Order: sequence, then structure tokens, then C-alpha cells
Amino acid sequence: MNQEQKKIDPTKLPDDEISVPTGETPVSQSGESPEEKTPEFSSQPSADEELKLLKDQLLRVLAESENVRKRAQREKEDASRFAIANFARDLLTVADNLTRALENIPSDTREENDPLKAIVEGIKITERELNNVLERHGVKKISPLGEQFDHNYHQAMFEEEHTEYQPGQVTQVLQTGYVLNDRLLRPALVGVAKSKSAG
Repeated sequence: MNQEQKKIDPTKLPDDEISVPTGETPVSQSGESPEEKTPEFSSQPSADEELKLLKDQLLRVLAESENVRKRAQREKEDASRFAIANFARDLLTVADNLTRALENIPSDTREENDPLKAIVEGIKITERELNNVLERHGVKKISPLGEQFDHNYHQAMFEEEHTEYQPGQVTQVLQTGYVLNDRLLRPALVGVAKSKSAG
């Protein structure tokens, strides 16, 4: 009894010497009790499920490939149809100048002056041939006098009251418009009839 009993620090004992009080669940060093551990099962798909998955992936790849092919074909066709757009747009200035030249020569002066009359005929032939060339390449005129105003193809420059045309109809064409294969190349500049003011 006189000898001092050695105090034992349980934290310094090996794991296998630590006693567990009766009725308590032993806990591992990871903090999980044996009952909490759940066995891991591999969830690999069956052969049928894997085959179905592969078929679905194949169909998706084929559909995407077909969409890409169609899009490329469409872009190729558009490039072919509209490749001359910038060139055609530049030629429209030539067509405008030929038209202005004819409009600025008085008709009575043409008849009195034979050389001038020959020049006018030459301008008309040139203008006609240019329009034929443009049409052969899909460029067509928009001259909508008397038609209903369409913002897709016309650009209104002014509105005016008019006795001959209904409100919304084109009363004047200041500049001819053009389309290239049904795509707008240049809008027609027009005047539009408006409703008569009351009173």
C-alpha cells in the first residue's frame, strides 16, 4: 500500500489493449462503427442496356452528321447564289447613270438632232443589255409604282396626299430597287400616299 500505484494513461496504450465498456459499440479510428459500413456493389449495365445505350449514341451521331451535311450543302448553295452580290451592287450605279442620262435629254431635242438621237439609241441599247445581263445572273428590278408599300423591299422617303393612289400605295419611285435571287440587294426609294387630313 505504501508503494505508489502507477497511473496508466489509456491514450498511450496500444489499440488492442484499449478496453471498450460493455454495451457500447466500438468505433474505428475512421469514426465509423462496423454497422455503418455498407458494402459497395458495382453497378455495371447489363449487355442489353449497354447495347441500347450504344444504339442511342450511334443514332445521335448519325443525326448530327446529317445536320452538318445539310447545313454545309445549304451554305454552299447560298455562296454560289449570292457570291456576286457585291459586284452586282457596284453595277447598279452604272445602270442608274444610264437611266439619268436618258432622263436628262429632252425628247423634243432628240428628234431635232440626229447625232443626239443616235447617242440616245446607243444609251438605250447599253441600258437594255446591262439589265439583261443582270437578270441572267438573278438580279431583278423593283419598280413598285402603284403597289402597296412593303418595308422589306421599299424605303419611304416622304409621304404625300394623293388623289390617284390609296393611302399606303407608292406614288413615286425615286430610285429603282433590286433583288438578287429574291434577296434584297438595294431597296427602292419611294414616295408613299398618306391619308387625307380631316377638314
